[in-house]
Amino acid sequence: MTRKISSLSIVSGFFAVLIAVTGAVKLANQPVMARQVTPVVAMEPDAMLQRYCIGCHNTRLRTAGLALDELDAANVHADAEIWEKVVQKLRAGSMPPPGRFRPDADTYRAVAVSIEDKLDRAWSDDPYPGRIGAVHRLNRTEYRNAIRDLFDLDVDVESLLPGDETADGSFDNFADVLSFSTSHLERYLSVARQVTRQAVGLLPITASVDTFEVPLHIVQDARQDESLPLGSRGGIAIPYHFPVDGNYEVTVRLRRQYQDYLMGMGWAQWLDIRVDGELVERFVVGGSAPGVPAAASYAGDGEPGFAGDPAWETFMQLTGDDGLVVRVPVAAGPHVIGVSFVRQQWEPEGLWQPQQRGRVLTNDQIYMGNAAVAAVDIGGPFSARENARDTPSRRAIYVCEPPSTEAVAERSCASEIIRTVARRAFRRPVTSDEIESLLTFFDEGHRDGQSFDSGVQFALERILVDPDFLLRVYRDPVDAESGQSPYELSDIELASRLSFFLWSSIPDERLLAVAERGELSNPATLEAEATRLLADPRATHALVNDFAAQWLNLRRVREVVVDPRQYPTYDETLLEAFIEEVERFVASTITEDQSVRALLDADYTFVNERLARHYGIEGVYGSRFRRVAIDQSDQRGGLLSAGALLATTSYPDRTSPVLRGKWLVDNIFGWTVPPPPPGVDTTLETTPGTQPDSIRERLARHRENPSCASCHSVIDPLGFALENFDVIGGWRTEDEQGRPVDSTGTTLAGETVAGLSGLRALLLDDPERFPRTVVEKLLAYALGRRLEYYDRPTVRQIVRDAAVTDYRWSSIILGIIRSPAFTSRASAAGIAN
Repeated sequence: MTRKISSLSIVSGFFAVLIAVTGAVKLANQPVMARQVTPVVAMEPDAMLQRYCIGCHNTRLRTAGLALDELDAANVHADAEIWEKVVQKLRAGSMPPPGRFRPDADTYRAVAVSIEDKLDRAWSDDPYPGRIGAVHRLNRTEYRNAIRDLFDLDVDVESLLPGDETADGSFDNFADVLSFSTSHLERYLSVARQVTRQAVGLLPITASVDTFEVPLHIVQDARQDESLPLGSRGGIAIPYHFPVDGNYEVTVRLRRQYQDYLMGMGWAQWLDIRVDGELVERFVVGGSAPGVPAAASYAGDGEPGFAGDPAWETFMQLTGDDGLVVRVPVAAGPHVIGVSFVRQQWEPEGLWQPQQRGRVLTNDQIYMGNAAVAAVDIGGPFSARENARDTPSRRAIYVCEPPSTEAVAERSCASEIIRTVARRAFRRPVTSDEIESLLTFFDEGHRDGQSFDSGVQFALERILVDPDFLLRVYRDPVDAESGQSPYELSDIELASRLSFFLWSSIPDERLLAVAERGELSNPATLEAEATRLLADPRATHALVNDFAAQWLNLRRVREVVVDPRQYPTYDETLLEAFIEEVERFVASTITEDQSVRALLDADYTFVNERLARHYGIEGVYGSRFRRVAIDQSDQRGGLLSAGALLATTSYPDRTSPVLRGKWLVDNIFGWTVPPPPPGVDTTLETTPGTQPDSIRERLARHRENPSCASCHSVIDPLGFALENFDVIGGWRTEDEQGRPVDSTGTTLAGETVAGLSGLRALLLDDPERFPRTVVEKLLAYALGRRLEYYDRPTVRQIVRDAAVTDYRWSSIILGIIRSPAFTSRASAAGIAN
């Protein structure tokens, strides 16, 4: 009998949580200390404002809605939000606007430091570190990781759950953009059922088929994955969870060209299917097409009457890959299905093949080229023997087995299983009443002759749709209702905040146990646990794939569109290499606990043969990525020369100093530049029928508009510094029109920025500049909210403390975890007051 949990039976729980915890937040009761030494300031802030700023930003004109003559430099705390904006403008050197009388760089810096010190001292006397939503939904990544850590089960939820919203400048773990709708609830109910049936190992009612496609433009002449054997080429490695012991079918479909002819059928090739590296079947494909082909027909240029023999046409379009099916017995649990060809040619790997024009595709796709895998279907189970009895998931769930089939024995064991899973899922101890409530679902699933496993599965399904699993909830303590001061997060809340920051997942057993004993709020214990979590591979994976991938726009790389006429060497193999290079590079700086400044000036990167040839790096062969030293630091090294980041800040047919400069301003320099004013033409088009102007000339005309000049004078010089890199990150000395590349620019402060080396020098000249940006991004990610003006003192304190270790990753991460913003919260009553 099939039983389902109704959405009506749990929706009231969500409303109860929402009503109970709504409120505002104010963090911290520990002061952020000001600098120990304040630099000598040649000009005091109020004097600088009078001389350079108040002419426009006064009570009468209120340019940009700002009246600085109303401010009291002796009491910056009274207008802290405005003073923080002033500091940002000073740090960026973006005001006064171009053409106005401006102070020198030393004055900019000294006045900014002076204001910051006053703000920090004032903030330490009256801290207001901000607020976060009291209800914080798990995003898809966190949900997937929580299932992984609860049940030792990796489930791809991308297609099962609604996508997570993001807003400009936000991460997908920000509480205010993670909405919760009835659509979410319905999907969670469906996913909970699928996940728990897999985890428990219940027999499916019917066999199902999962399809895994290989992207069309992946060149399959090299080893595709570390899970595939040496000496292989092409194909795909598929990590797959088999729900029960049984027979499963693996079906391979081969790639076709656009007229639906199979590719590479002119010669015999070996296709292997493996389970966990063990060969289970070898097929011979190609070399057996009956009849005679017509070359024109195969290439796609032939007219009717030019087709090959009917038997050949039928084989090439319909039956040539029909027999690539194997049925194999597989034990329940996670396994890797590998499909690949035996490599028989020894040409360089992963290289782009010259394209032919017209309707003929690449040389890899002609009759005598390499066959390639288009998709793999995994179907089953067929003839399933019984419910799974020994899988990693069952070992994680079944902390006991009932000694008998008596109801008392089974219910006692079920209670222990439920208590163990619910405690981890809810990230807190569970009450006896909660256990009894969940046991009613066990009873419901176990009645009418259903198995013990069925009852356990139904109870686990209920746990996965509980608000305490799906939501991170902050509840004000009763004694905080007066709202007199911020309060410390409970140890249990702190454990969740720590694990979701470093692992994007739930606390493990040790962290939860430390929190339950009330020891996590001890600063030494908190630091020790944070260090332990950071050493776990899950931390590097989360910080790279969840934090850095969003900060550095890596998630947009697969959306890149490149003009094939302008850049014929670009293909999806190169695109995937771009992503892996940056992921491996950022991961290396974290695992080796390097300075975050190494992200800019590292003398190494990670490449395979395809990417090395693209970058002009010699001596790299094969598809395997490896660490290589960079000899020409003026052309390569660090994030700024990475193809992934250069491609996402270009147009399909030309580079864009504006897109690149804006990306640098937002993500590397950490400055704020507003969007273009309404009605301003941003197309930079040239006059029809005339010789196209250079992008530099077009932007110079654009800056003649006063509405554009103030921002473009900041953005453009930075973007021009990367003009030696083309749309896909290749080094060049001429632009798209054949003109010599000019990679120089002059900042508003009068500093010349020349190429990659000059851009690095500008960034590293101020030791705190780039680390400050990293701290801002990482603190926002850790808190799950945007930073506000009242967070700036916290940022500055973390940066100053990390300077002692040259801004190592561990120093910055521990600084965030130690900060009041991370460990404290204010009650809703406190915010109201």
